Amino acid sequence: MRRSPKAERDWLASYDPASFPPFAVTVDVVQLTVRDDRLSVLLVERDTHPFRGFAALPGGFVQPDEDLDAAAVRRLEQETGVRRDVAHVEQLGAFGDPQRDPRMRVVSVAYLVFAPDLPAPRPGAGTKSVAWVPVGAVERDRLAFDHATVLAAGVERARAKLEYTPLAAAFCDEEFTVAELRKVYEAVWGVALDPRNFHRKVTGTPGFLVPVGKPAPVGPDGGRPAALYRRGRATALHPAMLRGRQS
Repeated sequence: MRRSPKAERDWLASYDPASFPPFAVTVDVVQLTVRDDRLSVLLVERDTHPFRGFAALPGGFVQPDEDLDAAAVRRLEQETGVRRDVAHVEQLGAFGDPQRDPRMRVVSVAYLVFAPDLPAPRPGAGTKSVAWVPVGAVERDRLAFDHATVLAAGVERARAKLEYTPLAAAFCDEEFTVAELRKVYEAVWGVALDPRNFHRKVTGTPGFLVPVGKPAPVGPDGGRPAALYRRGRATALHPAMLRGRQS
């Protein structure tokens, strides 16, 4: 049963937010790319307390007049210089361990970002440096807050996404070869894939790839140029590209 407008106004007038413990909301960004055939994550070195000198995911507090998506994009652009229009962005999940931040009760909403190979961005306010770090080389015990847990969740989401969606292409340039796409799968999954089987599967999956109609530039070895593709209209892969069934 809905309240009347007067009852609603009376209730709001008597409502006291101070009756509840205060807490803050932050956003953290797990930005992944493939550099030198390795899955890499963007990390900043914190130049402020707490965890000064520790590595961390880009992020920060959500402003009172800001929605979550806008906060994630703002922090991504301000702290790393990476633009929203060159990346795939999706919400990863919420992390709310009461002990995750020594300052106060803080709940973080994490975002997962896929982007093609990008140059090292510039450090923003509150950060000493920023760099792409291979996921396998990240010192998890030197990550600030609970960012080791957040990163692990982001990497697993990325691996699963590549099984059931065409988002592997989000790691590639607008036009790419099947071999370049295969290197994305190999980097994210951490496995070697059979080139012929992979080519057959991705080109035979409806809506995954669209031929561009021209070859890639000839490499230094002067071999036969490979065909170029772009991402198709599919939003899901049928059949799925399961990690353990590609060899």
